[in-house]
Amino acid sequence: MEWGRVVTDEVHQNQILWELYLKELRTQKLYTQYHVNPLRKVHRITRKPMSWHDNLEEPADARFLNLIHHAAQGPRKKYPEAQTEKQEIGWDPEPLVDPERSDHRMNHFRAYNDITLYKAKMWSLGEDDRHK
Repeated sequence: MEWGRVVTDEVHQNQILWELYLKELRTQKLYTQYHVNPLRKVHRITRKPMSWHDNLEEPADARFLNLIHHAAQGPRKKYPEAQTEKQEIGWDPEPLVDPERSDHRMNHFRAYNDITLYKAKMWSLGEDDRHK
């Protein structure tokens, strides 16, 4: 038999559980009357704003509704110019230069001739075989 190891049997376990049960019964107290502790500060519980039965007597507040609708708008509708550095990117979605398609300085279209058509077809066939 090893030292420090206690041999437990069902009778011993039952005796331990019975003693725990009696200790709980001695220390347990059933409260049926509740009151507010006068020494502690009482916190008010606010009403739920979306509860229909709490808001029956209150009229709609126009200022509050305007504030909520203003907050729900996008930043471009709220402010005349960007407020942060991140907003500056994409603030003006219109292009700075009119995209004229015939201007070859800005538009570099792909031009095909015999050699480039052959090579493009060969690459497209090779890519299809590679993905299978």
